[in-house]
Amino acid sequence: MKTISENACFGGTQGVYAHNSDTCGCEMTFGLFLPEEAQDGPVPVLWYLSGLTCTHENAMTKAGAQTWAAEHGIALIFPDTSPRGDDVADDEAYDLGKGAGFYVNATQDPWAPHYQMWDYITEDLPRLIDANFAVDLERQGITGHSMGGHGALTMAMRLPGRYASVSAFAPIAHPSVSDWGRKQLSAYLGADESSWQAHDTTLLMREKGFDGPILIDQGGSDQFLDLLKPEALAEAMAERRQEGTFRMQKGYDHSYFFVSTFMEDHVAFHADALYGR
Repeated sequence: MKTISENACFGGTQGVYAHNSDTCGCEMTFGLFLPEEAQDGPVPVLWYLSGLTCTHENAMTKAGAQTWAAEHGIALIFPDTSPRGDDVADDEAYDLGKGAGFYVNATQDPWAPHYQMWDYITEDLPRLIDANFAVDLERQGITGHSMGGHGALTMAMRLPGRYASVSAFAPIAHPSVSDWGRKQLSAYLGADESSWQAHDTTLLMREKGFDGPILIDQGGSDQFLDLLKPEALAEAMAERRQEGTFRMQKGYDHSYFFVSTFMEDHVAFHADALYGR
């Protein structure tokens, strides 16, 4: 692991680090905010998974999350959204390939050699961070935006006991029936749609749900509502009697202006779960 940068930030440190990932077969970069309390011992962790076209940097610089994480003494992890490098497969479209890993383990060529983002987020990167930083991985929450909201919700439901809480900003909620999903899942996982079900938030909500609180914010003026399909997830949550809150925020779009507006609520929501666990 190498340090790319470290900056004082709200009494703590915002770092950017790179490491060679055996899982992805390339060098990967991530951001990590450690609050001041980490100087005295391990602190709880909140993962933030970003959306299409993003890197580790987008949320780190635009979401305003460090302000509220510092207030609650929580570390923030900002992973990248896909493998990177000259030998990593890519596509001309913005919604496939680099910047669009979709948080799955690809099984199809040319993606399979590097696009193992599920294992990277859930196994590879946690091991590295646990070994090198003052974090308490017994207390984890996870959140994300758009494609990252999809990743956060699917990981929380498929890994019971791993995360104390999960939230999402405008998640891709039903990818198996959306153009933001069918394209990527067929490319990465193949034509057999039964293999897609483990990566569809609405289907997982119907089948498994989450043993803990959920918070979802969706902009009412989001330009991608037809692709996100939030109504399917809201219906599935209601049918399951899932503990959680789904908020339609009037007038907000899909941008980081939306994310940053409600970030305080989300960090406080996770803090309640992380410190109450």
